[in-house]
Amino acid sequence: MVWASFFWSMIVDREMNQGSAMAEQKLSYEDVKASRAKSLGAGVHQADPDKVSRETTLSEIDALGLNANLAELESIGYTTVKAAISPDLVTRAREAIVRAMERKTGAAVDIENESGEVFNGISLAHYLLFEDEVFEDIALAPEPLALINYLLGRSSKLSSMTCHFKGPGGACLPLHSDNGNGMPAPFSMTSQVANVNYALTPYSEEAGALGMVPGSHRLCRQPRTDEIMLGGDHGNPNAVAMDLEPGDAVVWHGNTWHGSFERTVPGIRMNLATYFARHYVVTQERFGEYVPPEFIERHANNPLMLRLLGQEQGYGWDASGPDWAKFAKAPRGQFD
Repeated sequence: MVWASFFWSMIVDREMNQGSAMAEQKLSYEDVKASRAKSLGAGVHQADPDKVSRETTLSEIDALGLNANLAELESIGYTTVKAAISPDLVTRAREAIVRAMERKTGAAVDIENESGEVFNGISLAHYLLFEDEVFEDIALAPEPLALINYLLGRSSKLSSMTCHFKGPGGACLPLHSDNGNGMPAPFSMTSQVANVNYALTPYSEEAGALGMVPGSHRLCRQPRTDEIMLGGDHGNPNAVAMDLEPGDAVVWHGNTWHGSFERTVPGIRMNLATYFARHYVVTQERFGEYVPPEFIERHANNPLMLRLLGQEQGYGWDASGPDWAKFAKAPRGQFD
């Protein structure tokens, strides 16, 4: 499997994937094979194929002042980035989610005073990226994204963007790892998925906060049934409630156990769960299959956004065969 991935990534020359000529014509396999003839031998013997990506990511983390966050991420499996997005982005995101929930449910939202009669426990607002342009800005927030690049490599994709819209009552969201879709234990210590959870309203245990279990990423498994509860007499004693202000973000390794406490006070707790995956992992939402044309036009000169939406994924071809140029940026290592 390692050789197969390496072979595909070596099929095309990275330099051929840059410039206007690349945008105007699709390379054939023979074109690509010829371009690699001289450099393939040297590439096979490259001992550290993603050295440049690793050093670039670590330099970005250092420049953003996130070295302490990186150490925390490694040691306990999660970290809090304070004021990761601006108050303006928080307000716009909150307003957009309220509009989406009112349209979806037909009920008016009262963020401050909801009693649990209309919104009891968790309701979900899915597929938010295309709901409002504010979510595009949040997806590109530099500090969380630098940590995502560290966890998942610089070829990672956006998997989903969801709000856990929580009113009073219901129950806790049990502890779990985000390694879903049939991923068997033991999990890899190389993160396959990762999450950025933005607080859009104040977080506390009574307000239904996110709960994290420090160090659980090193267990490399899902929690047992006797380990999943939050709060009360049977709650996991190792779980920590995340006290956050609007705009703060918690970033975590895909193995890390997390959930949310039951909300016991009036009002609505709102988050924005921005979930990422490695290049080869199936996404939760259909970003790679369909992106609105106006979105593509808006980001035509933004390769980062197009990459996050899976537009560089080489797999998934039809009868016309592969677009070989897309394999130019296939990852060659953990940080690539």
